[in-house]
Amino acid sequence: MLICNYDYIMMHGVVVKNTGSWYVVLTDEGKSIDCKIKGNFRLKGIRSTNPVAVGDLVDIVPTQEGTAFITNIRERKNYVIRKAANLSKQSHILAANVDQACLVVTVNHPQTSTTFIDRFLASAEAYSIPVLLVFNKTDLLDEDERRLQQMMTDLYSQIGYKCVQLSPLPMPVCCCPCLKARQLCSAETAEWAKALCLICCCRV
Repeated sequence: MLICNYDYIMMHGVVVKNTGSWYVVLTDEGKSIDCKIKGNFRLKGIRSTNPVAVGDLVDIVPTQEGTAFITNIRERKNYVIRKAANLSKQSHILAANVDQACLVVTVNHPQTSTTFIDRFLASAEAYSIPVLLVFNKTDLLDEDERRLQQMMTDLYSQIGYKCVQLSPLPMPVCCCPCLKARQLCSAETAEWAKALCLICCCRV
């Protein structure tokens, strides 16, 4: 139990940024607060160099200085880790509670290898993260390359992955593939999916 010398109500929020030992937490009330860790946090079963990651749902206790202490990390529904650069026996948490991963690939200009795509999908599956495959630069493909892209789209769709084909050319909003991409995303990631519209020029 954390004992404080001042009377503040505990708040809840999500970590949206990490800089050194400081974390920016967006509270349920929509306020951004600079926070530091209070106590010794460890993810069960994982030796991590950063116990708190972007996406973590946390409890915080504000201080009189306008900052706050992170006092508790709620259970993660998923997370993405990699081996730490300097400590091979430890891991670095890249993100937690990921709602949607979007992999932008190209058949050409340049070519994204299927090996890379499959490794990305395998990693996402391991962490229970849904993936949207975005095939970009469709307008630059010749007839054979378009057929290959359609074959890849059909293949990944058949094994359960949502796919969309985009072009960076201006087009009427009613015809924009970004609308389909946004429809394929869950309600939780609808706002995030608007970023796909920056790939083309429809600005929906």
